[in-house]
Amino acid sequence: MSLSLRFAAGSHKGMIREGNEDSGYAGPRLLAIADGMGGQAAGEVASSEVISTLVTLDDDVPGSDLLTSLGTAVQRANDQLRAMVEEDPQLEGMGTTLTALLWTGQRLGLVHVGDSRAYLLRDGVLTQITQDHTWVQRLVDEGRITEEEATTHPQRSLLMRALGSAEHVEPDLSIREVRAGDRYLICSDGLSGVVSHQTLEETLASYQGPQETVQELIQLALRGGGPDNITVIVADVLDLDTGDTLAGQLSDQPVVVGAVAENQHHLHDNGIMQTPAGRASHLGRRQQPGHGGGEFGPPGSGDTTGYVPAGGFDEWADGDFTKPRGRRRWLKRSLYSALALAVVGGGLYGGYQWTQTQYYVGAKGEHVALYRGISQDLAWVSLSKVEKDHPEIELKYLPPYQQKQVKNTITAGGLQQAQAKIEALSVQASACKKQAERQAAKSQQNAKPGQGQAGGTTGTTRTAFTSKATTTPTPHPSGSAPATKNPSKPPSASATPNPGPSLSEDEQKVVDQCGKQ
Repeated sequence: MSLSLRFAAGSHKGMIREGNEDSGYAGPRLLAIADGMGGQAAGEVASSEVISTLVTLDDDVPGSDLLTSLGTAVQRANDQLRAMVEEDPQLEGMGTTLTALLWTGQRLGLVHVGDSRAYLLRDGVLTQITQDHTWVQRLVDEGRITEEEATTHPQRSLLMRALGSAEHVEPDLSIREVRAGDRYLICSDGLSGVVSHQTLEETLASYQGPQETVQELIQLALRGGGPDNITVIVADVLDLDTGDTLAGQLSDQPVVVGAVAENQHHLHDNGIMQTPAGRASHLGRRQQPGHGGGEFGPPGSGDTTGYVPAGGFDEWADGDFTKPRGRRRWLKRSLYSALALAVVGGGLYGGYQWTQTQYYVGAKGEHVALYRGISQDLAWVSLSKVEKDHPEIELKYLPPYQQKQVKNTITAGGLQQAQAKIEALSVQASACKKQAERQAAKSQQNAKPGQGQAGGTTGTTRTAFTSKATTTPTPHPSGSAPATKNPSKPPSASATPNPGPSLSEDEQKVVDQCGKQ
């Protein structure tokens, strides 16, 4: 069996974004999409650099070295982004996702960082084969929200991993066995975040070829509002030995789409991208003469699909999605870059602001504190801080189950709910503390003079709880009896024992919880 990939790729800036920060590459062995974000030069620099660095993988790769080759290339791309930021601090905050498939002829190596996605359609069933590295996906994995809630969550664009965000990157790497008839989809979230899983499945399962399928998927995303850049790669696994006429009709020439194609000349002129981008641009398929006059699509249109002729989007003309460019665009990006310095990726500033409206109760050392934010860190950015310390609520006086809850953090949402939880913990801790003191006082009252080990040393309380408010009575000079409240009266059997501190009405309601596991 002689298997081969036949593919198509397309990219569109969408209906709202002023430029395209996605980059895509489809070749005989490498399929890759990067969704860039952040930085003064915007994400097109990051996505272009990563894709052009990976282009060298589009050669014969021994099967045993598949994942090693992918992992090394990804780390090299990450190092390049970090070096660019060091050379030009204005690029601070830029980063990119990456989802790529590397083909050996019988197997595919998959590398994934971020929230771009890869899907497999096999026997008519579509399966997502990557997992989003987002805050919302973590909430889903922990069972804190549902998949449906994740689609509308205000933090759904908050990335937990991205290339360029840290010195070392931890991509997901895996090997996939392939079959003739498999169809793979790689896309940026401009498609997956707009078009439902069911619609994706129905479109991919149709009898259209890769190019027609890519075109239809982009149209679906545009009709869904096109709020983000849209980049799509569709690849079919074909058995060349069957004499399939479709295999002979489809081209296996490399295709470069998105920012890496659109901005190659601009980046060359500014010295930002040199050999890697040139390498990618020479491999790309050029636009046919008469279809817009540009090598990779109509200049300035943002439509860099690499194969769709002018008017190929039916009623969606290029002018419908074009906004004036110029100095105003760079002024806006300069403003946005200042907001993106503390977080990774486009749209993260709004997510960070949302986190600062949240509150939770947690431990600070050996006592309780009220925190503002969420109990997670994003790369080097802490998403929480102490709003108010409560050293008076000591963990040791809370029941064990509540100690565990506080150490694991108690999400409270708004400030009022958090303060109510703090108040409840304060009452509980106070009740348990007083209970311990009452037990200590009772033990002292029951202690017999000169009892030694059986009853405890005179004047000493043996109990599992301690309190700074509890004082140790001074032993009687004779060593025969402890001091009493009224020294003028000798102790007697009818003397009223000291019950210890009294409990308030609220404390009486919760004192039975003390010591509860």
